[in-house]
Amino acid sequence: MPLGDVDLSVDWETIEQLGCPWQYCSNSQFKIILPTMKISKRLSSALFAIFFLSACQSVSDETELSGSAQGTTYHIKMVLGGTNVKPDELHKAVENIFADIDYKLSNYRDDSEISQLNRQKSSEWLPVSKEIADLLSIAKVVHAKTNGCLDLTIKPLFDLWGFSRHDMKVPVQADIDKVLSHVGLDKIILDEERLRILKKDPEVGIDLSSVAQGYTVGAIAKFLESKGIQNYMVEIGGEMMVKGRKSNGDAWRIAIEKPTPFAREVQKIITIHQINGEAVMTSGTYRNFFEENGKTYSHILNPQTGKPVDHKLLSVTILHDDPAWADAWDTALLCLGEDEGFKVAESNQLRALFIYHEGKELKERVSPELERVP
Repeated sequence: MPLGDVDLSVDWETIEQLGCPWQYCSNSQFKIILPTMKISKRLSSALFAIFFLSACQSVSDETELSGSAQGTTYHIKMVLGGTNVKPDELHKAVENIFADIDYKLSNYRDDSEISQLNRQKSSEWLPVSKEIADLLSIAKVVHAKTNGCLDLTIKPLFDLWGFSRHDMKVPVQADIDKVLSHVGLDKIILDEERLRILKKDPEVGIDLSSVAQGYTVGAIAKFLESKGIQNYMVEIGGEMMVKGRKSNGDAWRIAIEKPTPFAREVQKIITIHQINGEAVMTSGTYRNFFEENGKTYSHILNPQTGKPVDHKLLSVTILHDDPAWADAWDTALLCLGEDEGFKVAESNQLRALFIYHEGKELKERVSPELERVP
C-alpha cells in the first residue's frame, strides 16, 4: 500500500514504445524518466532523471532496476564496476527495504507501526522504531525553523479538506477549528535516546508521508554503498539521490519540471557536480488543487491556519546531502511562500530553487548557497 501517493507516471519503456515523442528524446540525446504525480505531498514531484545517451539507447555497463512501491514507481541506475554483486540479488534486497519501510511508516496499512501508534490514545510513553524517531527528529528541527510549516500531525486537516479522498470542498470554520485543536508537532515529545514518544494530546496522530519517500531514497542509497556501489542514481516517484558519475564519466543531469498544471515541460536542467552524493527533492502546489466559487485552493495546507496556502510560490527544489532532510525542507519552504521561504533558505544555508508566478510569467529565485555551490 502507498505511503500516501498515487502513481500516474510514465516509465521509459512506454516512451520508447511511443517513438520518443518528447523533445529531449527526439533529438537522440537524452533519456527521460517522467515524474510521478503524487497526492500526499506534491501532486507531481516535478523531477526528471535525464541521462545523456546516444540514439535513445541504454549504456551497456550501467545496470538498471525498476519496479513499483509506495504507490508509485522507482528506478535505480548504477555502475557496478568491479563489484561482485548480482543484479537479481540487489533487486530482491531493494524490494525487502521497501517492504520493511512500508511496514513501519505507511499510514495506509492498518498493521503498520505508525498506524498502530496512532490508534493508541495514550498519554504514556510509547516505543517507536529508529526510523520513526529519526524522521520525527528531522521534522522537529525543520518545524522550529519554519514557523511550524512542516507538521507531521496535519493529516486530519488534509482529510477535512477532502484531498485524501479526491472529494475536495471548503469546510466550515468550526470544523477547521475543531481539527486544529489536535494538530501540532509540539504536542509530541520525542526521546531519541530511548526510542519513545509521549503524546501530550492523546488524540494527535502522525503522518510521515511528506518525509518517508526521501528517507526511503536514503536507505536504498546506503544499501548500495554497503555493497561497494559508489556511482548510482536512485529515484522513487521523482525523489532522487545521485552519487559519483555515469559509466562514461559524465555527470548526472536532473531536469526540473515547469510548474504548470496541464503540461509537462522542462523548466531547468541541473548538472550535479557533487560526486559524494546529492539528493534532489521538489515540492509543488500546481497539480493538486480545486476551485470553488472562483477561488483556487492548493493541497499545501498551513498548519497554523488550517487552510491552503495563498501565495505565488509554485515549486521548491532542494539540493542536499541527505534525502530525508531535503524532503522535509522542500515541503516547509513551499508552505512559507516565495518571500519567507527564501529568507529561511538563506539563513539556513540551503541550496534551493524557487519558481513562482508573477502574473502569467514564471520567475526563478536561487538561494545564495545554491549560487555559491551549484
